[in-house]
Amino acid sequence: MTLDQREHLAEPVRETVAGVVYPIQFLVDVPFDLAGRLSERLATRQQLIEENRSLRTRQLKYEGRLQRMETLQTENERLRNLLDSSRRVEHEVAVAQLMRIDLDPYTHLVLIDHGSTSGVFPGQPVLDSRGVMGQVDRVGPYSAMVRLISDPSHAIPVEVKRNGLRSIAVGSGDLGQLELANVPNNADIRSGDLLTASGLGGVFPRGYPVAEVTSVAIEPGEPFARVHVKPVAALDRSRKVLLVLTPDGSSEMEVDISALEGEEGS
Repeated sequence: MTLDQREHLAEPVRETVAGVVYPIQFLVDVPFDLAGRLSERLATRQQLIEENRSLRTRQLKYEGRLQRMETLQTENERLRNLLDSSRRVEHEVAVAQLMRIDLDPYTHLVLIDHGSTSGVFPGQPVLDSRGVMGQVDRVGPYSAMVRLISDPSHAIPVEVKRNGLRSIAVGSGDLGQLELANVPNNADIRSGDLLTASGLGGVFPRGYPVAEVTSVAIEPGEPFARVHVKPVAALDRSRKVLLVLTPDGSSEMEVDISALEGEEGS
């Protein structure tokens, strides 16, 4: 060993052994090196997956908030429209919200969240931001049932805004269509005419929009024309409504259709 330290006689042997052992060490280290790199890549991939999941969750939350903001904006616009509508009505009004829709296809009824404790009474006019929706049919302590103007049993006295021609708009069972009763063939009414509440019967505020004439059909030999009109109110979309508070706190429940028809014919 002393001689080796001085003369380095074993150096060639060590170099030869090192040259032979190196490939073996390399082969032994390869799996560990690959495992380390793979573990690092897996950790990086898992980190990316977690970050991606976190970003997606955050995106969904932001999208939900954005949709909520859009809904609130739409709701605010509806409330502003209701406020503007309430200013056009001479009587005081209260705002109510729809709670439920009657699924019976033969009746068009909706439930609102105001009842007798809030001063709601049978026959009370109900409006939305566009026009007349209907009137209160039944009243409970904290809710009330509203019959829409499209209900087949409902009728409302109207007049043509253009010339004051009076008639009665009767529900057809279709949310998008009403019919005018007993309009003479020679009556001055045309498509596009706006119909407003005439105020006859003392139920609905006079002058508030009810419907727009969509078609006038005159059949030979028939004394009356077939007039179809479309409600101005969004009967299938409005969620908030206006309850008209009459000055004396009372109203007639039903309109005497026969009496009004007789007056129209006179």
